[in-house]
Amino acid sequence: MLTLLCAFTRLYQIGKRAVVTWDESHFGKFGAYYVNRTFYHDVHPPLAKMLIGLSEFLSGHNGTFGFKGSYPSYVNYKFMRQFTAMFGIGLAPLAYLTCHQLNMQRQACVLAALFVILDNCLCVMSRFVLLDEPLLFFTAASLCSVAGLQNSWNRAFSQVWWRWLLLTGASLGLVASCKWVGFLTIALVGIYTMGELFTMYTCRFDIGSAARHFVARAVCLIAVPLVIYAACFKIHFMVLNRSGPGDSRMSPAFQASLKGSPLGSQPFTVAYSSQITLRSMHTGSGLLHSHAHRFPEGSRQQQITCYGHSDSNNDWIITRPRGEGYNRTDDPPTFVRHGDIVNLMHRKTKSMLHAHRKFPAPVTARDFEVTAYGQLGWKDKNNDWRIEVVSERSIATNNELHAITTQFNLRHVATNCLLSAAAVKLPSWGFGQTEVSCSRHNAPGSAASLWVVEKHVNSQLPKDNLRAMIKRSFVRDFVELNLAMARSNNALIPDRDKYNHLESDAWTWPFLIYPMRMLGSWKEGDIKYYEVGNPILWWSSTFCCALLPVQLLLYLARKQHKRPAKWAPGEALHYWNGAKLLWGGWLLHYLPFFLFSRVLYIHHYLPALYFALLLLAFEIDYFCQRILSGRMQNAVTTAWALTALAVFCWFAPLTFGYSGPIEQLKHRQWLPSWNLYTDRFAT
Repeated sequence: MLTLLCAFTRLYQIGKRAVVTWDESHFGKFGAYYVNRTFYHDVHPPLAKMLIGLSEFLSGHNGTFGFKGSYPSYVNYKFMRQFTAMFGIGLAPLAYLTCHQLNMQRQACVLAALFVILDNCLCVMSRFVLLDEPLLFFTAASLCSVAGLQNSWNRAFSQVWWRWLLLTGASLGLVASCKWVGFLTIALVGIYTMGELFTMYTCRFDIGSAARHFVARAVCLIAVPLVIYAACFKIHFMVLNRSGPGDSRMSPAFQASLKGSPLGSQPFTVAYSSQITLRSMHTGSGLLHSHAHRFPEGSRQQQITCYGHSDSNNDWIITRPRGEGYNRTDDPPTFVRHGDIVNLMHRKTKSMLHAHRKFPAPVTARDFEVTAYGQLGWKDKNNDWRIEVVSERSIATNNELHAITTQFNLRHVATNCLLSAAAVKLPSWGFGQTEVSCSRHNAPGSAASLWVVEKHVNSQLPKDNLRAMIKRSFVRDFVELNLAMARSNNALIPDRDKYNHLESDAWTWPFLIYPMRMLGSWKEGDIKYYEVGNPILWWSSTFCCALLPVQLLLYLARKQHKRPAKWAPGEALHYWNGAKLLWGGWLLHYLPFFLFSRVLYIHHYLPALYFALLLLAFEIDYFCQRILSGRMQNAVTTAWALTALAVFCWFAPLTFGYSGPIEQLKHRQWLPSWNLYTDRFAT
């Protein structure tokens, strides 16, 4: 019955708004990329988006819809939303099973499931094509599994114990593969596991038994999640094998390996007089760049920077020193090799890549300044650079310079420093682009001093199929993509000087201060959804989260004064086992957001809310058992359930979609900070 009730709340009128809503514009589009098999970039791991892609494939979507505006007739958006809602429906039985494993009374287990079902925020977020419901489902599955593992403590290495241990590991791998916030769930299980191992140590387990416990947990709780996390990326790479909008976030070698990438078809071996672009291998630096602007200080010569986007100012001509043989037609062409001394001429301004001892770099003062100075043919030793090949990632075994696959240093002959770009940003006079300097301190193999030829143009040379020559490494691609995701995540910084009705700070979430409008238009006739939780459940669960440490302190104080609370046999252990998982889970899924500098939204609180709602039912069960009789316990449980139901129904129009004039719902604006009816912060 609980599952059916949850299904009704999640599926009722799920297709009412036939318009792309909230982040469906992002995640629906990402799912379409899996249908098209085109590579894209996002800040989140791929599992939840692959599930969205699967729903689009099963619904018959051909991948052509860009997820903007109204859904066309050929997109079965109802099925896609229903597919995602299944994960929200699964929260109710998981909540019940978790509380059962925590040895709560049956009516308390039902109450916990009802709290999950009757929270408006959990409900509305499960009704759209979003990542939150798979994340919540696997978070709940992890909690249920670790609760079952804890409950089978006395049956170590039994079939039941192994099943819970493996389920815990699998759930952890799946939750981390949806969003990185899933690693907070891993932290919870990790702390719990360390506590278990410490208990074994204090109980003086024999060494053999302790070693078996350690190995079992290492395999199931470390190796299994890691394998699942890596496997999701492996599938991600296998499916997305075509060039797409996310190419530029990856290395040139990865880009060239994708079908349809322009980098995959170009001359392989670089010759003199070739036009090239050079990419720094330091993450976030970009392509070697120059423009007709000068440094405001130092030499005041033409600026050299790194720029992250395609631009004609990224083009360079590689020549011999002083331009010897430039534009000469050699038959065969002369290829650039390891150890060659070369000049690099900026194609657009005809200036030469130049460095000197006289002036320090504008930001990294310990390095030398790098500029564009002089002209082709000038006898200036400060224009000379030596090619030093560091690694080759192709089937080639010679010492020639190759496009895409050869990583090399450019060593300044006169000063013995290395051309470097370490993702240090220039001030506004440098347009926020990356500083390029000549470093005497970087090691030859450091990413900041490694360069690769990304594009190579030479009319004398035939285009080669570079995809056949590149040596792909899954581990390298896996690490590279995760670093790119981290950079993108760190770039999501809120603008504190500009009001945004979508964003909110972490301290406001438990008190439900700033619910969120899920669409920009709030006019009569628009079907409106409001991401507001069930206030009674949110505020009560917040109170319980604050109350529990006070309870523990009072218990310790009474014990210190030899007036301990009276517990039935085993009752104290059961209480502590449940409290540490639920309250610890809430704390670990909430407090870290105070450390995050990225943009935050109220739905980031939902994993912590799940723990808080179960803790609320847990505390109600605890106080009922200690204070009330059987009939009164049932009455209290029923009262809580009916109250939650009444408040859910009160806000239901905004959960299921409301198209009438919002003035009719102004009495549902319980706090002045809510922007349901009026937005007092908007300008």
